Amino acid sequence: MPARVLTNTFHVDAAPEEVFEHLTTPESYIGLSPLVVAVRDVDRSEPGVVRYTSIERFRFLGLKYDNPIAVTLLTERTAERLSVRGQVDSPGGVRMGYRFDLSPEDGGTRVDDRLDLSAPWLVIGFAAGQARKVQLARARILAERLSGRSTRGS
Repeated sequence: MPARVLTNTFHVDAAPEEVFEHLTTPESYIGLSPLVVAVRDVDRSEPGVVRYTSIERFRFLGLKYDNPIAVTLLTERTAERLSVRGQVDSPGGVRMGYRFDLSPEDGGTRVDDRLDLSAPWLVIGFAAGQARKVQLARARILAERLSGRSTRGS
């Protein structure tokens, strides 16, 4: 099955713990990912693991399609960084592993965002294009949401 790796590194003007908290809260992904319009069935019963269903809305050739996807978030803490990683399995054979590595940088957080995407050859180009758009938008939106939050005390 064809595969693509998409990476993006960016800075957020908030402490790594704040960024980590935001990225481990499923409801935060509504609007953080421009495709995500809803989150349901959140399960936090296992320590360090959050499972939920994310609803992604696609528009293609004037048609609207709501795509429910099973999401699993796994967290990792080391002395150097915080990490959030997971796997998304979408209908049509699209699979995406993702990882956010968070480390202190210039009074804020460096975010290394990596997506490992695989899909049938008929949809890999479309899936990779959509994933890249979301990845770049997510960086901008996350930075805007959390910018200066820790200095404002909110």
